[in-house]
Amino acid sequence: MTVRTRFAPSPTGLLHIGGVRTALYCWLYARRHGGTFVLRIEDTDRERSTDAAIEVILEGMQWLGLDADEGPFYQTRRYDRYREVLADFVARGHAYHCVCSKETLDEMRAAQIARKEKPRYDGRCRHLGIQKQAGVPSVVRFKNPEDGHVVVDDAVHGKVVFANAEMDDLIIERSDGNPTYNFCVVVDDWDMKITHVIRGDDHLNNTPRQINMLKALGATPPVYAHLPMILGADGTKLSKRHGAVSVLEYQDEGYLPEALLNYLVRLGWSHGDQEIFSLKEMTAAFDIADVNKAASAFNGDKLAWVNQQHLMRADATRLGALLGERLKALGVDPAGADLVAIAEAQRERAKTLKEMAENSRFFLERPAAYDEKAAKKHLSAEAAPILERLGAALGAATDWTAPALHALLNALATELGLTLGKIAQPLRVALAGNAVSPPIDATLAILGRDEVLARLSQASAYVRAAPGAPAG
Repeated sequence: MTVRTRFAPSPTGLLHIGGVRTALYCWLYARRHGGTFVLRIEDTDRERSTDAAIEVILEGMQWLGLDADEGPFYQTRRYDRYREVLADFVARGHAYHCVCSKETLDEMRAAQIARKEKPRYDGRCRHLGIQKQAGVPSVVRFKNPEDGHVVVDDAVHGKVVFANAEMDDLIIERSDGNPTYNFCVVVDDWDMKITHVIRGDDHLNNTPRQINMLKALGATPPVYAHLPMILGADGTKLSKRHGAVSVLEYQDEGYLPEALLNYLVRLGWSHGDQEIFSLKEMTAAFDIADVNKAASAFNGDKLAWVNQQHLMRADATRLGALLGERLKALGVDPAGADLVAIAEAQRERAKTLKEMAENSRFFLERPAAYDEKAAKKHLSAEAAPILERLGAALGAATDWTAPALHALLNALATELGLTLGKIAQPLRVALAGNAVSPPIDATLAILGRDEVLARLSQASAYVRAAPGAPAG
């Protein structure tokens, strides 16, 4: 059997991390077994589906690298096929026309509630043989078996048993002639030869109905795997304040796609004690049988940590290019800068590309002002002679590499009878505008001699102009 999975989002909202994890598990399972991954857009809810949401799904999948082997397929473009199967269902006695009005249904349910019964359609049109008539509103209902059980042998939850007597006859075509979600899903899974349906466990209750319809079609139901929910850190339903935002917002915030996938794959699945995975490693290790039954909690701090781990492992050339894009977004022109060197110097000090870009502005823009607290501490009057000696020593340097510059600073500190920090911090504030930067030798090497000397001169002028500074 060739494995065929599908990711079938509904474009009634933005693609968020719950959907991304489902897509990832489907993609990984297909890739692990040499199968096919299908992308299907379930857009039958015409009132709530939007083109903008579809675009986010497609852009998000592309950014994440979860490439589909087939699709995207759109349910709204398959209506002729659904109506063909609907007509066959009615002709073979698997479905029937129902003319019960809204008022009739409301009265039926009110009476059932009064009798302390489960409110449901009572099947009063099931055996009447009603034919569709012009001008008479009607729906089509599936004839669900009235006895027996449906056993869902779920790959995550194990065997789940549903009594057919507890399920009423589901509407599969609305009065406006449009097919309903559960029916479209069944036809799609059948036509697309889906072997494994991996989806959220909020769909578990739909599964017995779908299995019954698949059996009516003469189809073998796929293997089902219903994934537990992702909750907020406080144990409540995931919302925007927890991180349930568009996947593209994570791109905007500077997360690497492989880091987001790495974090999400571990929300409900594990492989020993391993925390950091490449996509190749995930593919080799992932098995749906290892997915936990319990819900997982989203943790933004853990996601940031995972992203930092991937920043530290990322190819330097790629990282430099991504940093350049981020700097442009900040209005900083990166032309001429050694972005690869900057990215390598910053990668261990930033949790996101956005943070890396913010911290790297000083490499491309001379400080227009100094951080007040840092300047008060490190650009005081006593720093004036240190800055002058730094300028002279660095101006005379013959080897402008990080190791040579590190040795030069150590030698100067010894000569002045100071610790390295006593000269490195004034130098750092002079160069970066604050007391935080990559190692000072790397910072000097990246900025270059001319820029370093210019910034030292600017800092010396600032110190001399400060109130109480010595004259001359």
